Amino acid sequence: MVRERIEKTVQGIDRRQLLIGGGVGAGLLVAWAFWPRDYPVNLTPGRGEQVFNSFLKIGEDGHVTVVLPQAEMGQGVFTVLAQILADELGADWRTIAIEPAPISPNYTNTIIAKSWTEGMGTQLLGDAARFVHERTTRDDAWQITGGSSSVRAFEPLLRQAGATAKVLLCMAAADQWDADWRACDSFEGFVFRGEDKLRFGALAAKASTLSPPRDIPVRTGQEGRLRAQNLPRLDLPSKVDGSANYAADVRLPGMVYAAIAMGPLGRARLKSADEKAARAVKGVVDVIQEQSWIAVTASSWWAANTALEKARPVFATTGTVPDSATAHKALRTAFSADSNTYVEAGDVNAVFATGKVWTSEYHIGFAPHAALEPMAATAAMRDGQLELWLPTQVPQLARRAAAKAIGLSEKDVIIHPMLIGGSFGRKYETEIAAQVAILAQKSGKPVQLIWSRAEDMRQDRFRPAAAARMFARIRPDGGIDAWRARIAAPASQKEMRARIIDGASPMDAVQETAQSTDAETLSGSIPPYKIPNLSIRHHPVDLGVPTGKWRSGADSYTAFFTESFIDEMAQTSGVEPYSFRMALLGGNPRLAYCLTRATALAEWQGGGAGTQQGLSCHSMLGSHIAVVAEAIIGDDQQVVVTKLTACVDVGQIIHPDILRQQIEGGLLFGFAGAVGRPVSISDGVVEPARLGHLRLPTLAQTPDIHIELVSNREPYGGVGEIAVPPVAPAIANALHAATGKRFRTLPFLSGDWA
Repeated sequence: MVRERIEKTVQGIDRRQLLIGGGVGAGLLVAWAFWPRDYPVNLTPGRGEQVFNSFLKIGEDGHVTVVLPQAEMGQGVFTVLAQILADELGADWRTIAIEPAPISPNYTNTIIAKSWTEGMGTQLLGDAARFVHERTTRDDAWQITGGSSSVRAFEPLLRQAGATAKVLLCMAAADQWDADWRACDSFEGFVFRGEDKLRFGALAAKASTLSPPRDIPVRTGQEGRLRAQNLPRLDLPSKVDGSANYAADVRLPGMVYAAIAMGPLGRARLKSADEKAARAVKGVVDVIQEQSWIAVTASSWWAANTALEKARPVFATTGTVPDSATAHKALRTAFSADSNTYVEAGDVNAVFATGKVWTSEYHIGFAPHAALEPMAATAAMRDGQLELWLPTQVPQLARRAAAKAIGLSEKDVIIHPMLIGGSFGRKYETEIAAQVAILAQKSGKPVQLIWSRAEDMRQDRFRPAAAARMFARIRPDGGIDAWRARIAAPASQKEMRARIIDGASPMDAVQETAQSTDAETLSGSIPPYKIPNLSIRHHPVDLGVPTGKWRSGADSYTAFFTESFIDEMAQTSGVEPYSFRMALLGGNPRLAYCLTRATALAEWQGGGAGTQQGLSCHSMLGSHIAVVAEAIIGDDQQVVVTKLTACVDVGQIIHPDILRQQIEGGLLFGFAGAVGRPVSISDGVVEPARLGHLRLPTLAQTPDIHIELVSNREPYGGVGEIAVPPVAPAIANALHAATGKRFRTLPFLSGDWA
């Protein structure tokens, strides 16, 4: 077994800075001596449980509790992360339990922390400065789920936690056997040496008191491993039998139910409400009016919502009122204003001056999150402390919002993270934490607040509208000599951070970031192709509409721009789309392989007129995907997608079935976003306000889906978002093949952006 000693010279290193050496199939050792104890483990053991580290508890009955800091939103993260630790520990999968992690710097998502703090303009140079920056973000407990980062951020830590606990259990067993612990191993919940074996539960108490050695070996070989296995998902049984608890399932003694009404988008203030009419509804407990919203508490949510309707609240707005027409006009005029350089390579201007330049323009409308679970939270004040049960991707920031709303210290707010019934980025937002905190404080009772579906739709923080003007010069041999993309879009993720980190109001956040540019705004806009002269510029724009994070972020529209325009350039050059792309993918062999496999699986016919086939490909977050779509315009003039074929490479695979589910879900999410009804905003009022009015595809309209997963030993890539970006351009290119018409607007058939 190959062994490497991992050392670090920076003083005060902790587990977040630990370097890990050794590849797949090689030995790996963790330099335990370099783990300081400055972040104490703040877990509470149950009866008969022993705490081993921040990620693991073992009970005397043999159960293994894996403590996870990432939110389960249906993406299977509880199973995948637990699988990593259980594999390293040698646990029996039937004994695995899950516990949400408390808020602690031990659970900082360093990938998101780095991305977000750099996005806020942090510019640190040198090792010392980087160390201070990293330490600051860890101390602030950036406990965040999102950005396809869960495995990439926590796989090393969970692997370390499992490996260390395994060694401690082996040491405890070896002490009983008067043997060398290095001669012991673990499998299916037992430590064994030859014919001798002991259950984890029998060893846990002793093992938890021992100190691990300096070097911690990790597993090698494939025999008996849990990794790369389709283990039963841990979250599914309770979801199937109905015992899974979401925020709306919480029941507390004396609890009341609350419905809320907020004004239209913009700077809306509550002007009047018929409180008497609301209180006349049977079951009403109280009517609570705040500056920008009104809520009713009652003995049931139905009574509360009925009373709220009887109150007929009236809101007054000041300043600019959000409007789709105004936003789209701002996008058009943004191209005549100043722009910021994102990428410059070669000399695009010189190349463009020597021959014909091809150009095209694309438009993207606002897109809703439309998660099945509307915003919901439950809160209770107890002995000067606030307890919150809510679905959140940012528990620390939700705690901060609640504490600030009612004047408490953050340490006096306890967060109970709940299962999330879908998010797609919406549960980054924290406004409901503040609202339910105020209701609990003012009512003096436990309160469960649930937004109505209409409120949830109208108060969304949409994927922003965006536009692009694309330019290219084609060489005589059919390649692309120069490429320019000018993209108008707001810095929506920076805007979101202004809301949830700085506490800015939605409209203040819009204005504060209106002229901003950051890497996330144009993520995915650099083509994966080999183009010698490249220019990408961002035109900041104030849409006047609050926007936020949407599944796959900016890649959801930049891939549409790039892959649609690439297809147009293939047509212009007279080369079929697959061959045109392959000739440009010399620097991206993994993506080229995906493209080759996807076209083979789909029986690619060349993408010519009448084939009804279109393709696209995309790389992001260390993963690669190619998609072939088959689509037509039906007799009812709606888009009909009959088949989607994809080949995806995300590096190493932990749970093949969950990976496949994420790719299928991403393909369907991108499909729905491309063919559904667009969001429109008039005088701050959002339509549609019902899921049924979004014109989302039904099961009968769902295409056949065929997926091939590439298995390799490359580093872990992002999984949850990679399948979304290439779907829309693949369908658009298929529709061109079917109809001869280019579809340059999303959603399709939405008229003038809607």
